[in-house]
Amino acid sequence: MTLNPAGDESRPPSKRRNAVVENDKFGKFARRIIRAFAKRVGDGDVEALQDMVALSSDLDDAIGVAVMGLRAYGYSWEEIGSRLGVSRQAAQQRWGATK
Repeated sequence: MTLNPAGDESRPPSKRRNAVVENDKFGKFARRIIRAFAKRVGDGDVEALQDMVALSSDLDDAIGVAVMGLRAYGYSWEEIGSRLGVSRQAAQQRWGATK
């Protein structure tokens, strides 16, 4: 606990961000790149199909990093689970052991 200016005990200041960065635009950009990659593979680059499948694993790892980052910023499993469309228990079971 910390002391506020009045000398009372209070919770430590939250590390949560107040403003959302342009993540919606960044997400749309990432989706466009993935769709473009799929089109290039579909246009005959069979050798790149394995690389495309590997993106699934990379994305799963990235979600784990994002979830643990949100936990470090003070978000609860309930808040994270609700954004993912799963229960808090399911979110914690799935991503709680992420490194």
